[in-house]
Amino acid sequence: MRQLTWRFLLLALVFLGLSRLGLALWLWPRAGAAGGLWPVLLGGLRIDLSLLAMICALPALLSPWLGHWRWAARITAWWYRVWWLLFVLLELSTPQFIQEYDTRPNRLYVEYLSSPHEVSAMLWHGYRGVLLFALVGLLVLGWLGFRIMRTRLLDAPMRLRWRPLVSAALLAPLFLAARGTLGHRPLNPSMVAFSDDAMVNTLPLNSLYSVINAILDMQNERSSAALYGPMPEAEMQQLVREASAIDGPTLDPQHPSWHLQQASKRPERPLNLVIIVEESLGAQYIGTLGGEQLSPQFDALARDGWLLARTYATGTRSVRGLEAITTGFLPTPAEAVLKQPRSQRGFFTLAGLLGEFGYHSRFIYGGEAHFDNMKSFFLGNGFDEVIDQPKFEVKPGSVGSWGASDEDMFNELHHRLMQDGKSPQFTLAFSVSNHTPWEYPAGRIEASEPAASVQNTVRYADWALGRFFAKAMLSPYWKNTVFLIVADHDSRVFGASLVPVRHFHIPALILGAGVPAQRDEHIVSQIDLAPTLLSLIGISSIHPMLGSDLTRHYPGRAIMQYGDNYGYLKADQLVVLQQGQPATQFHYQVDGETLTPTKIDPSLARMALAHALWPSWAYFNQRYGLPPTSMQPAPAPAATVLKPMEPDKCCATLQL
Repeated sequence: MRQLTWRFLLLALVFLGLSRLGLALWLWPRAGAAGGLWPVLLGGLRIDLSLLAMICALPALLSPWLGHWRWAARITAWWYRVWWLLFVLLELSTPQFIQEYDTRPNRLYVEYLSSPHEVSAMLWHGYRGVLLFALVGLLVLGWLGFRIMRTRLLDAPMRLRWRPLVSAALLAPLFLAARGTLGHRPLNPSMVAFSDDAMVNTLPLNSLYSVINAILDMQNERSSAALYGPMPEAEMQQLVREASAIDGPTLDPQHPSWHLQQASKRPERPLNLVIIVEESLGAQYIGTLGGEQLSPQFDALARDGWLLARTYATGTRSVRGLEAITTGFLPTPAEAVLKQPRSQRGFFTLAGLLGEFGYHSRFIYGGEAHFDNMKSFFLGNGFDEVIDQPKFEVKPGSVGSWGASDEDMFNELHHRLMQDGKSPQFTLAFSVSNHTPWEYPAGRIEASEPAASVQNTVRYADWALGRFFAKAMLSPYWKNTVFLIVADHDSRVFGASLVPVRHFHIPALILGAGVPAQRDEHIVSQIDLAPTLLSLIGISSIHPMLGSDLTRHYPGRAIMQYGDNYGYLKADQLVVLQQGQPATQFHYQVDGETLTPTKIDPSLARMALAHALWPSWAYFNQRYGLPPTSMQPAPAPAATVLKPMEPDKCCATLQL
């Protein structure tokens, strides 16, 4: 068994390495421009060793005990032969798959197995030559593998006292190889992503790893209709368009949410945009929002900007907040789209849209950007670069469990903004300090006891935020940049309610170039922020977002996903959808943060159901993409005098 394991390892590593090298050379114009050969080969070696360690773990650990038995050697040989054939089949399929889909084999490879008749007919009529070549390659390489991994290879018997020691000695390297890293999280495709070319980022993978990873990801795809019940598609589309005030005919029947949003502000040139996402900063910690008095810097900034005092997060995880803020996508009971297989390419993001208007987009994060698949998702959907802690040009002074401290992240943000030229920029910056285990640099704040507490990390996060804006307001980029400060979610969402609304309440503040100072008490959802920002920076565009431009229209609703429960808050009425149960409704008392059961409003319940079902429909049917450039409106001439807004549709004090 030991001989079989070593032969299989060496054969697989050589084959996968040569296959990867061949793909990189074949695709060299893109691979070379993205970073060259070494990131592909070195990242690929990590991926290969990880998968091979998992395949070889059981035979290797059992080899001291069973390796001298012929029946064990035969089982092991066939185990490795099956895996070898899978490696060969997937790698031989890869070039044609890349030509068709511009990526390695993924979930489509599995989904097509459900239609064998159609797929076989397509392959036979359209790819007969490719099939013949692949069949010959499979036979030749399969024969080679069968010859090398012969069933008669037996190990020499090992003395009994050495067997547990050898098995224990093998366990550590196998575990480390399978995990692929000594960091917080095990190896995943995002860790070997290194460019803004999504196809090139798949080259370090091997195709069997890519397919297995896609199968595992598909288990996280959950349909809202399976939980909350169906609705006719036409009714669903009508209700969500109505709630979002989308007027006029459908621009594309296949993408019913595509609509033209005219910006309410027209600067001389498009303004820069900076979104600062504060980790776990719920409204319960913000003094000006009625929370604990821990945020003097934010409270002061709120007097200089547009404070959206009743903003609600869409979920309880960072990926859910980033989903809403960067894509405007509604929440679902499944994982956020940052981690879902069908959204890793071709999914709408602010970065992708702004790229059509000449913006350069970047993501700055104090930790490791492969966490929660952020790096892969952002690079695959419009972001030009991802700058996490290893890429900081300003050396961090304090690094905790989750990465560089907030002040270090803001130092890097300020440094990058100061370097920007005249081309418009979109920057998404994400903090890490306000997170367990509550680590922060000493000497920055007057800490309370115990030192490691959320109250102290909130104080520190607020201190770092104020320090950044003190520099930003004196910097040349201030006058042509719009800033959004918003939390991803509250620090800990809990409660006896079906949907604990108070813990979805988060701070959101817009300030900067031309943004008036005001306190706004309308109900706002995270999905409304992106459309509003587009309007404030002067971008008129066609996009699929169902959130509202708050400079023109208040939808007066918030959407909250809490596990399998879905909350739709309209004014003071909360409709809650639960798995397999009728909708329930509550009266929400803001002052007392109480929910009182009340009679169901059928029309409100249908509206809630439509919003719960729509994102699953859009995701599974892949109808949330970026409209083609040809559809986008030409830039309007600059103007300083705007057509007055209708007072019943816009904020009374917002005068742009």
